[in-house]
Amino acid sequence: MAPPKVMGPDTINENVKRTSYAVRGELYLRASELQKEGKKIIFTNVGNPHALGQKPLTFPRQVMALCQAPFLMDDPNVSLLFAPDAIARAKHYLAMTSGGVGAYSDSRGLPGVRQEIAEFIQERDGYPSNAEHIFLTDGASKGVMQVLNALIRNEKDGVLVPIPQYPLYSATITLLGGTLVPYYLKEEQNWSLDTADLNAQIQTARRKGITVRGLVFINPGNPTGQCLTEENLRQLIELCHRERIVLLADEVYQTNVYQDERPFISAKKVLMGLGGSISRELELVSFHTVSKGFLGECGQRGGYLEMTNIHPLVVEELYKVASIALSPNVTGQIMLGLMVKPPKPGDYSYPRYTAESKAILESLRKRAHIMTDGFNACKNVDCNFTEGAMYSFPQVKLPPGAIAAAKSAGKAPDVYYCLKLLEATGISTVPGSGFGQKEGTFHIRTTILPSEQEMPAMMASFKRFNDEFMAQYSKHVSKL
Repeated sequence: MAPPKVMGPDTINENVKRTSYAVRGELYLRASELQKEGKKIIFTNVGNPHALGQKPLTFPRQVMALCQAPFLMDDPNVSLLFAPDAIARAKHYLAMTSGGVGAYSDSRGLPGVRQEIAEFIQERDGYPSNAEHIFLTDGASKGVMQVLNALIRNEKDGVLVPIPQYPLYSATITLLGGTLVPYYLKEEQNWSLDTADLNAQIQTARRKGITVRGLVFINPGNPTGQCLTEENLRQLIELCHRERIVLLADEVYQTNVYQDERPFISAKKVLMGLGGSISRELELVSFHTVSKGFLGECGQRGGYLEMTNIHPLVVEELYKVASIALSPNVTGQIMLGLMVKPPKPGDYSYPRYTAESKAILESLRKRAHIMTDGFNACKNVDCNFTEGAMYSFPQVKLPPGAIAAAKSAGKAPDVYYCLKLLEATGISTVPGSGFGQKEGTFHIRTTILPSEQEMPAMMASFKRFNDEFMAQYSKHVSKL
């Protein structure tokens, strides 16, 4: 008999076993199985724009193609295939590297790209940004993990996370052996921030011996789609300063805003605008990425973090840890440069770039309305409008018969509903329990990314399923 595995299911790190990530969990695996069996699946479980048909923008992809194959610039016909400013920009980025995109960069990322990001932040916020405090990462997720890894020391360290939340946070906190401290957004008020609940959660955690060291907010929200006001941000900043908590600003959806009442405003801008000691003392880390917005370049894995008022020796320690991986991928870094420094008026590619990006954002705004209206037309479904980001998070009021059937099947009620939806329609969603939800409520999360042309048919399919599901399980109420 062979000896037991050294790395067996009973001997691996318990934190790994406790970690869950619903976005690619049971529903995603079942959807993949059905797809292999030939069923058409609409993967709305993850914010992956290009996978759902969004076309890449021409200018950044031209630059990227030339950076990947610089010999094309020696071809006498190159100007027939590539815009002149794309050729110039490719040369610009290649000059920053030590051998092209196939060579390692500095562990913090290319200094030239970090400087372009610092200039972008300064133009956006009106306050200086230091390129030395900007690290480029393989997507924003890696940046979040790096910072949480430095912040969490043991199970007595807590991080405040909004509920509902993006499960990157719950998964990473579990993996690192920390404690997630939930604070609940108010669904009945369009997922608004509840500062009273925040304060209560901090005090409850402290009574349990938990040291609250970090607070995460996501703006615009994932999965809830709300956009925070300047007053909300000020409240978060003042609370963190008062309670000596590091503020982690997940701002990856800052371009995805579908209403005009609450435009995106960065936490750093609000912080600097407060002036005084708070603007010099509040520890803030902000995250951004090329994966969202109108670029949607998820596979390029380009992200950055900016540190404000972080101790210089901690910045050095984070640099040391980043150096273990040698460098973030260089193509993602270049895509970041292209995101923060797009063609400007007068450039050859400006009209096309502007038209392509505007069309994407206008279509997303329309799809946000189509999806919200579609959900609200369904029986027992209530959905707040998606103000920003890429998702809808409707509440589904399941009848007792459905809850009983789920229990019999050994499934959580929202998981049961999502599985039935998937098998009936091919629409792959994520159950709200994967993001956190108030006890006794059930939700699903779906992206607004299916094409504008396909969206009405998808919502009609959802409505047929939901109405039949509600009718079927409402009949079972008297039998319980």
